[in-house]
Amino acid sequence: MLYLIRKNMKKIALPFLLNAVIALNTMAADWKPISISSQVTNVQPMTGLVLWPDEADDRYKTYGKSHALEYSYVAPCKVVTGCEDGTIQYDWSYLEDLLDDIKSRNHQAVLRFFYEYPGEKMVDGNVGTTGVPAYIKALPDYHEVHKKVAGDGLTYYADWSNDELKRFTKQFYVDFAQKYETDPRIAFVEVGFGHWSEYHIYDENGVDLVFDGNFPSKEYQKEFFLHLSKVMANIPWAISIDAADDEYTPFADDEELQDLKFGLFDDSFMHKGHEKKSKDGYNEDCWNTMGKNRWQTGVCGGEISYYDDKDQVQFTNPAGLYGYTWEEQAAKYHITFMLANNNPSGKNSYNNASRFKECSMATGYHFVVTDCQSDGVQTKITVKNVGVAPLYRDAYFAIGSTRSKETLRGLLPNLSMEVIIDAALECDENGRALSNPVIDSDYILDTQVIEYDCDITLTGLQEIKQLSREDSQPYNLLGEKVPADYRGVVIANGKKVLNR
Repeated sequence: MLYLIRKNMKKIALPFLLNAVIALNTMAADWKPISISSQVTNVQPMTGLVLWPDEADDRYKTYGKSHALEYSYVAPCKVVTGCEDGTIQYDWSYLEDLLDDIKSRNHQAVLRFFYEYPGEKMVDGNVGTTGVPAYIKALPDYHEVHKKVAGDGLTYYADWSNDELKRFTKQFYVDFAQKYETDPRIAFVEVGFGHWSEYHIYDENGVDLVFDGNFPSKEYQKEFFLHLSKVMANIPWAISIDAADDEYTPFADDEELQDLKFGLFDDSFMHKGHEKKSKDGYNEDCWNTMGKNRWQTGVCGGEISYYDDKDQVQFTNPAGLYGYTWEEQAAKYHITFMLANNNPSGKNSYNNASRFKECSMATGYHFVVTDCQSDGVQTKITVKNVGVAPLYRDAYFAIGSTRSKETLRGLLPNLSMEVIIDAALECDENGRALSNPVIDSDYILDTQVIEYDCDITLTGLQEIKQLSREDSQPYNLLGEKVPADYRGVVIANGKKVLNR
């Protein structure tokens, strides 16, 4: 008898528990639309046109809010003081001063580490000195060669036959990443070998490329980039599109390297022959070889061409340069950043801070909130990326100190996602938020803000109802088709309706 009672209790308890769960879920799903409004008015962090620090400082009063990034080369020897028992010794003050200077203008840094810079004196005041640390240069088996490169000047070359140089180059990025991987002062890092780390040595200028001599072997290159993908996993890094050249590199035919999540930079963007429709199309071919969809996981940028003096100055012309506008090319190549240091010095009507800002805002991500609802416990937000590229670092919608579990990192252009915050959004009696949700990121400066567009308003509603099959196809406020069970403000039957 006792057994039958227990057995019957189980039969009764199970439906009871299921009904309770269903009831709780129904309560939790009682979402109500929230009215919020917001606007993107500034160049977004980690996007846009880029100036060198000196130019950024000189033009800060007029151009300071027209860009969010500054660019600088860094020679590793500037931060290395020696090596003891295999442990590299650092003094990071040179880089710290650089980053603090850039941060003082509310900007983040794009850094490029280099060994060879033809004709440049920045390393030690002498022309063409390499950026190789002094302790390596002092080794008896380390020997640099030099050449006066036509058009660029005297250039010394790192000795890639030296084992310590190979070891140091890998270890340097381990140490750099450990110190700076979460530093919001750094947006992106560019890496590579050869002249300006742009992955080439110009044979036509009289320089013979020698593997394991003045250029690393293809085997070491692969070893280095496989290593870099592990130690720099949290810092977006890019290599030159010239890495597509199979004479210099192993990338073109190596599936393992092609599968790595790195970005690309183009050091002659928008020059006369950039596109295949224009001339030889070398640059476009390189972009394609390195992966047409690489932008989906790796940041894409570079610098406007210096092939012709007018390129840097005229690329912001709304009418275009060589048959293409900046906006068209930024969208085609999904550009997030682009060095344009000489543009402000132009004398045309479009060489001004306003147009510079407009061109900056044509790059990278651009978020639009299309729906916001709350059930009194949680807040649900639908966000769309209407930019030309994704965000490459983590960012989260937040209410107070509570962040969404879902990151906006990687949200591709023209796609939407739903994020849920475990906090209610407080509203007035008209359903308008008392304060907007914000986008939090550990990778932007504390003075920067990731903005979003939003115009969800409950005012002007002509009807509050639940749509039925008899109603016409509903559209959201962006003019996109939505299903009949879509919750929120829609346009249906020619009216602005709150679909409950």
